[in-house]
Amino acid sequence: MIRVRTDEEIALLKENALLVSRTLAEVGRHIQPGVSTKTLDTIAERFIRDHGAEPAFLGYEGFPATLCVSLNSTVVHGIPSDEVLKEGDVVSIDCGTRYKGYCGDSAYTFGVGEISEENKKLLRITHDSLFKGIEKAVVGNRVGDISTAIQSYVESYGYSVVREMVGHGIGTKIHESPDVPNFGHRGCGKRLMDGMVICIEPMINAGGKEVYLGNDGWTLKTSDQKNSAHFELTAVVRRGKAEVLSTFDFITK
Repeated sequence: MIRVRTDEEIALLKENALLVSRTLAEVGRHIQPGVSTKTLDTIAERFIRDHGAEPAFLGYEGFPATLCVSLNSTVVHGIPSDEVLKEGDVVSIDCGTRYKGYCGDSAYTFGVGEISEENKKLLRITHDSLFKGIEKAVVGNRVGDISTAIQSYVESYGYSVVREMVGHGIGTKIHESPDVPNFGHRGCGKRLMDGMVICIEPMINAGGKEVYLGNDGWTLKTSDQKNSAHFELTAVVRRGKAEVLSTFDFITK
């Protein structure tokens, strides 16, 4: 069932959204060559708990960590480990919180040290496609209008949209209805209503759209081993212009 949220619920979702945003910024300050992905996970868990919240991903359907840390050709759901970041890597950090009975969820893809112009472009276009989607999160549109805005933008640059993973509603659970794909058709899908809260999260590949699931049952990687990028924000459907609850403004570029 798709929920339309009250102002009180949206205020609680915004508290979570801002905490996730600050957590990503805190993790981002430690992203440099030689740091292990497990160290980043420890930093995130401590930061979340220090602010009175719980990591929403930890234990979710058996996931073993606070963060999804996805390096280079890993699209999403990378499990933190002793693997260390290297100069030139790109790393997606996806984070969730649970606080006062509601959830937060956001993702940002960082460059490690100096990255190639090719990777800079992938990150920039994926980031910008997110905001193309958010522009369509308004009353009277349908989910497919968000999907089409993202897909048409990234494909115009020769990139591909992952089909197996999509955005979603959020509330008292980290993943709620409706699904919000990053591909689709204008005018199709669920109608957007004032007060719906959704996570829009383009997962965009530099090469083909095909992916495969790793042996750990979580890690999703590009089949052609080309890099992928992932950005996510939480938005409230409003009349005329979406209300964005989370932010990348805390992240030092």
